[in-house]
Amino acid sequence: MTNPRQLAFITLRDVHKGAYADVALDRVLQKVSLPDNDRRLVTELVYGSVRRQRTLDTLIDQLAKKKSHQQPQDLRTILHLGFYQLRYQQRIPASAAVNTTVQLAKENGFSGLTGFVNGLLRQYIRKAGATGEENTPSSLHTDPLQLPENPVERLGILHSFPDWIIQVWLEQLGLTDTEKLCEWMNQSPTIDLRINPLCTSIEEVEAALQSVGVLVRRIPHLPQALRLIGSVGSIQKLPGFKEGWWTVQDSSAQLVSHLLDPQPGEVVIDACAAPGGKTTHIAELMADKGKIWACDRTPSRLRKLQENSQRLNLQSIQIYTGDSRHIKQFQNTADRVLLDAPCSGLGTMHRHADARWRQTPESVRELSVLQKELLTHTSTFVKSGGVLVYATCTLHPAENEEVISAFLAESPDWQIESPSGVELPDFAHSTPQGWFKVWPHQQDMDGFFMVRLRKTNNSE
Repeated sequence: MTNPRQLAFITLRDVHKGAYADVALDRVLQKVSLPDNDRRLVTELVYGSVRRQRTLDTLIDQLAKKKSHQQPQDLRTILHLGFYQLRYQQRIPASAAVNTTVQLAKENGFSGLTGFVNGLLRQYIRKAGATGEENTPSSLHTDPLQLPENPVERLGILHSFPDWIIQVWLEQLGLTDTEKLCEWMNQSPTIDLRINPLCTSIEEVEAALQSVGVLVRRIPHLPQALRLIGSVGSIQKLPGFKEGWWTVQDSSAQLVSHLLDPQPGEVVIDACAAPGGKTTHIAELMADKGKIWACDRTPSRLRKLQENSQRLNLQSIQIYTGDSRHIKQFQNTADRVLLDAPCSGLGTMHRHADARWRQTPESVRELSVLQKELLTHTSTFVKSGGVLVYATCTLHPAENEEVISAFLAESPDWQIESPSGVELPDFAHSTPQGWFKVWPHQQDMDGFFMVRLRKTNNSE
């Protein structure tokens, strides 16, 4: 079975039963052999339908007699696929979007409702004032989607986010920037590489990729970063992967290890290390000299870290399985500690299509408790005069600024330090408090929060 829309439907059915979108998609794609353009279509339809779920449900609510949540789940999924193509897939003619969706209904137990599916999608096309063949934004003379006045709901429905996330952003950014951030988060993510300077150079990797027709560009102030332009097929098949010349890591995640600024010969602890992107970066920055303890409580994710460090041919990483809130033997042993804390991931929602629906204000509150516990305990790993970097890939103050402020209020022997002597991009010096916040729509990279703390000598 190689029909891309049927494969997308099967994947989405798993997602609606609770599977992670990327895992469900991977499972389905591994079972079939598809040409690249069909693989891309399946991927686009799955991630797009998950990402735009709220908007697509609202269209069903407004155009059908029964609300989206009253429709049979599989039928709702089929309608999502139809509306997603009509609204967001400019390359697919409207007539093709309608016919293939009707066909999906027929083949998946809804042959009695094909008239309803056909009518609903054609009603959308009619309201949009588009003809059957065109399907471009300019051919949507009017938008069939009706939006409320309230700015939180309006942005939430138009860009498909829960209201609470919109609210968190509005309070920090205001309306114009929140809208830009929403638009950025709905783009397909780019892929950044971090070259391994211990066995290659950025010029060598650029040349190798260009020789197979892959376009790349450098990222200012990040000496190891290359961004891939356009679609590249399977990452593992690109030149240099097996040789350990590079690893995949977003540029804002690369910033974190530069902020830590580890030196050869030091003892460094990465307290929540798996799957190891930052751990291996620390080893590269230390020229693989010294000792890095990579701690994590999940053995399966630590295996991934081990595979990565072997592929990159790094010797300085020692694995420690355990919860960093309860490890006793590292007290006062580390020159530097990285706490890349578990978080809600609100800065990387373009990569994880379903993250916006999985997180809730309650889950954020629970995470902030975990983050405070981790910070309090891992700070005891640091020697007097040493450094701790706290980082998250979320943009929620409860997991960032509030965690750091609470920690500093209770820990007189710690203070925020500005990283002199480390070359970071200009935007990394943006807050008067001394912490760094990467806003994706301004810097065109994942959303991140990071702060460097130093333990003062008078704490003996």
